Amino acid sequence: MISKNMTVGEIVAKNVAFAEIFEKYGIDFCCGGDVSFAEICEKNNLDAEKIIAELQNLPEKQSADHDFENFDLGDLADYIVDVHHTFVRENIPRIDEYLNKICRVHGENHPELFGVLENYEAVREELLAHMPKEENVLFPYIHRLVDAEKNNIAPAKPPFGTVKNPIRMMEMEHDNAGDATKNIRNLTNNFTLPEDACNSYRITFELLENFEKDLHVHIHLENNILFPKAIALEEKLWNA
Repeated sequence: MISKNMTVGEIVAKNVAFAEIFEKYGIDFCCGGDVSFAEICEKNNLDAEKIIAELQNLPEKQSADHDFENFDLGDLADYIVDVHHTFVRENIPRIDEYLNKICRVHGENHPELFGVLENYEAVREELLAHMPKEENVLFPYIHRLVDAEKNNIAPAKPPFGTVKNPIRMMEMEHDNAGDATKNIRNLTNNFTLPEDACNSYRITFELLENFEKDLHVHIHLENNILFPKAIALEEKLWNA
């Protein structure tokens, strides 16, 4: 059951396929996932009842393939690495190539492309520094928490004190990446192609938009599901 009093992050946590509908209405469910659905709709003059009806009437074939809300936390961390971190690393070289190409060819007539490049490079560098910290520090500790729960033992205190500390840093970096992708969307007028756009221009915008969509789901899975549950699990084990 979907309620207007739920946060947008909680709603998408029920079914990640809801993300596509929120994207359509420009609703930030990842970095801004802790805001209530009612508040977002009021702020942006959106019809909350209409959107809820769309969410509830989502065809079965469009529902999510994975029930992320009920994933084992270790499995969810692995999924994020295998799917979303891999997507980022595979797509960065292609975006680099195409975006630099259209800046060279079309930059004189479309100077906003240089702003797109600047923001893309910011999000690229943020993610390339961010992902290894998750893979080498945060996610292995989450695996240790899961193992401790299964074995009914208290986990050893990590060198960073509590899982809240790296999570706080990861969320700040998510905000930075989210801001940069919003800037790209604004600079491109929602990825609208100009009349003189060539095939490379079209491919670049398609790559950037897909990159943004993947990042939104990537951040949502961490901010709204993995991180809160990891904090709750650590507290439960330490207080046992």
